Parts: sequence; C-alpha cells; structure tokens
Amino acid sequence: MDKAAKVRIDSAIGVNEFYSNRNGTEELVSAKRNEGGFVHIVQNLASDEKLRNTFECDMVITKVRELEADEERNRPRQVKVGGYTFDFRKALIPVEFTALSEGAMDYFLGLDASEKAPVFTKVWGRQLSQVSIVKTVEESAFGEQKVTESQRTNRDFIITGAASDPYIWDDDSTLTAAEYKAALADREVALAAIKQRQDEYNASRAQTQAPAAAATGVSGFNF
Repeated sequence: MDKAAKVRIDSAIGVNEFYSNRNGTEELVSAKRNEGGFVHIVQNLASDEKLRNTFECDMVITKVRELEADEERNRPRQVKVGGYTFDFRKALIPVEFTALSEGAMDYFLGLDASEKAPVFTKVWGRQLSQVSIVKTVEESAFGEQKVTESQRTNRDFIITGAASDPYIWDDDSTLTAAEYKAALADREVALAAIKQRQDEYNASRAQTQAPAAAATGVSGFNF
C-alpha cells in the first residue's frame, strides 16, 4: 500500500443526458457525473477526510423542494436544491444537490427561489456514496420463497456551505440576466439536438430489428 501511486483528481461536474421512454412517455434524464479535469501525483493523501470528495460551483437556483423523512427507504428529511451550473464552455448544466443540516434546509427554503426568481450563488459540499442492499422476494407456487439480494450504490452531492451573500444579477463580473436568458435558449437548442439523435437511433434500431424478427418468424402466440 505504501508503494502504491497516490493521485488527486480535479474533475468537473458534468451530466450524461438522454431521453428515456418510460410507460410510453419520453422523459429527459440528466445524470450527474465527474468528467474531465486533471490528475496530480501526490506524496501523501489528505489526512482530513473532509478535504476529499468535495465539490464547489456557482449555481443558479431555480427550484427548492422539501422531502419528508421516509423510514422504509432509510431517508432522512432533506431539501433538494435544483437549478443550473456551468461547464467549461459556459453552457448550462442541470444539477440537483441535497441539503441535510437544519441550517442548510432552512436557508434554502427561505430563498424562495423559482424559475421566475432565480438565485445566483456559490455552493460547496461533499460527494457521498452509500451502498444499500435491495432484497427481492418472489413467491413460489410451492416450497420456499426465492429471495435475492442486490447492491445499489447511491451517490449524492451534499451541500455543506454557501456564499454569505448571493451574487447580484446584472453584475458584469458574474452573470447578467441577458446572458442567463441566452444560455437558456442555447440549452433548448442543445436538448433538441439530443432529442433528434435519440429519435434517429431509435428509428435505426427499429429498422434493424424488424428484418431479424421476420427472418426468425417471430410473430407472437396465437391462442
């Protein structure tokens, strides 16, 4: 272990976006991920774990919602803070972080942030991963039940701090309302491109599967 290479990775917050068809309804999925960045060789790992798995970003808050505690899901009361941050191209990226402490929840709920009244500020916190065991019980026509267990890793971005004062809109040193409006318009264009690629992929896949089904004579059951 002592001879193993030690590295520090400075990455950026990114998203993997695609459209998913659930129950006949197309839904945009924006999964957060760490991408890009730089890898640094270090001699010693940070002894303070609070310095690990951290994040910091400027964020336009457009939605704050409170979730009550759910004992069955082992989920404490929390507040989801949603909105946008920016990538290296200054394009908007949809993000949603979590506030768990009483002070953080009260602060973000008190902002009254919305799409029509966004709040632009800096937030920081930690990325935490939690492994949970999901147990599935399948009833049997006779004999014992079939019980299977699977692991599920849930990663969340927990906000631990925010700027004492939000940024002032239309300040040339931060972000103007006109720039934000233009960025929103650019995002709509980007989403249209993602949707078009998804539709083209689905159409191509359907064309490929149709001849294969016909060749094998798969047409369903007749009773």
